[in-house]
Amino acid sequence: MPTAAPHRPADLPGGRPAAARTGRSFALPRGTGRTAARIAALTVCQGALMVGLGLLITGPARGLWPMTVEDDVNEGFEHARTGALTTLSLFGSEAGNTLTVIAVTVLACAGLLLIPRLPMWRQAAFLSVAVSLQALVFLVITESVDRQRPDVHRLDASPPTSSYTSGHTGAATALYGGLAVLALSRLRGPWRRIVGALLLLVPVAVAVARLYRGMHHPTDVVGGLVNGSLSLMIVGRALFTDGSVTAPAGASPTPSFASAEDGPGAPGPGRTVVIFNPTVTGEADREALRRVLERHGHRAPVFTETTAEDPGTGQAADAVRDGARLVVVCGGDGTLRAAADALAGSGVPLAVVPCGTGNLLARNLGLPLSPTGALDAALSGTPHRLDLGRIEGDGLTATHFAAMAGAGLDAEIMEHTDDRAKSVLGWPAYVLAGIGTLRTPRMRLTVRLDDAPAVRRTARMVLIGNVGTVQGGTTLLPAARPDDGRLDLLLLDPRGVSGWIRALATLVRGGGRPSRPSAEETVVARDDDGSGVPVEFFTFRRAELTFDSTQSRELDGDPVAPGRRLTAEVRPGALTVLLPAGGA
Repeated sequence: MPTAAPHRPADLPGGRPAAARTGRSFALPRGTGRTAARIAALTVCQGALMVGLGLLITGPARGLWPMTVEDDVNEGFEHARTGALTTLSLFGSEAGNTLTVIAVTVLACAGLLLIPRLPMWRQAAFLSVAVSLQALVFLVITESVDRQRPDVHRLDASPPTSSYTSGHTGAATALYGGLAVLALSRLRGPWRRIVGALLLLVPVAVAVARLYRGMHHPTDVVGGLVNGSLSLMIVGRALFTDGSVTAPAGASPTPSFASAEDGPGAPGPGRTVVIFNPTVTGEADREALRRVLERHGHRAPVFTETTAEDPGTGQAADAVRDGARLVVVCGGDGTLRAAADALAGSGVPLAVVPCGTGNLLARNLGLPLSPTGALDAALSGTPHRLDLGRIEGDGLTATHFAAMAGAGLDAEIMEHTDDRAKSVLGWPAYVLAGIGTLRTPRMRLTVRLDDAPAVRRTARMVLIGNVGTVQGGTTLLPAARPDDGRLDLLLLDPRGVSGWIRALATLVRGGGRPSRPSAEETVVARDDDGSGVPVEFFTFRRAELTFDSTQSRELDGDPVAPGRRLTAEVRPGALTVLLPAGGA
């Protein structure tokens, strides 16, 4: 979805003050009260849901399956006991013990605040609040639902609480599930998924151990898993997805890495500013990038992070205003687009460091996809002037895009791609989302390119590109180049299975250049049967697209407000980018 010298924060466009980049502050972040109220309201709903399920299990549904076979499950575990399994179950049960959970939570939060150079307040709050809320809801449940423990020999002393739900399982789910979320989002490399999977297995092990030891019915441990998961979802969405909590106005969310003689502070003349997305650029990544910068003579780089409210535009505008000699952008295409919007026409060189899922511009510029490799290659290269697309529409304020913009099928894919799936799977998450959107309704639109007459078209996808290649190496706009002073347009309109086959064949063989008429050459292309051709390519300097109905829209992979109009024009050479020899 938080270093020290006094510095008056500059105002962002619209009069909104930018966060200062220096000094620690103990002021509460903006939006804390609103977020707390939202969490509280959802927690009340969570408690009501869990109590309702408990009353259903112990009341009207107690004679229904699977409640009718729960005793058999408990007796089966009792009969399967052995000395070795009993010892293993003790370790599993203790992983969800109250004292263990409190100790691990305190140690984990202390580590998040004290070990990194930048304290991870948001991550620590996520973990501690989720564990605490789970415990609070558990207490409400046990006071509201009276359920006897299984009628088997129990290996532990029975606590004075109801069997429903399993407090051990709920606490383990909130704690270890929360740690798994942080591991998957912050760690890098092959160990990320292994660590995440192992952490997610702990609550399952605790649940099985509680069943084995005769302490709960199966529905009790399932209730614990649900209770802990709901707490994680509520707190995680509030702190990481909604973006209503932002950095305090008087505190910087990032370290400056400035040397003592330079002193910390906002970027001064000649400074190097690194704008990074904290969700995809961890502390280790920033340290590695700092070393690369210093190796190339960029001393005391100033690191500033993006926020949900300002994904990079304000930070880049501040850097330009403060005289930065180089802006490094670490993030995905959305972060890059936001920064490029402020850098357009400034002449300040940009170094692209791909840290996101798509990284379309980096791929098309031939940059290494390793963050340090891309930065090293850029700093070893020379400035190149690249085009940007300027786009606006109904409900869409004029802005720029660096790679692609579109409506229809591709925008639907972006809307339906889950952020967690992207963090775990990478770009294949788009493929999975695309499977469910292939039946996106055909749209009708009017296309006017430059000074040519308007033409009518039907399409499932409209794609405007400054570059041509997307994830997985697939080329959708074979003739597109980011420095040719033009933008390219793809209209995709396959009909039936044969139409999709023809469309895919056209895209795979890269036949874009022969079918890429300019605006003056635009004609109404038809097949012999009178239906529209499955793929059309055009090139233009300015395009006006008017849809008959409201359509989903996206800019550089980020969904934007749906609408019925898009106006796009090229800004030749608007962005200065450092590229290695042979780039672009």
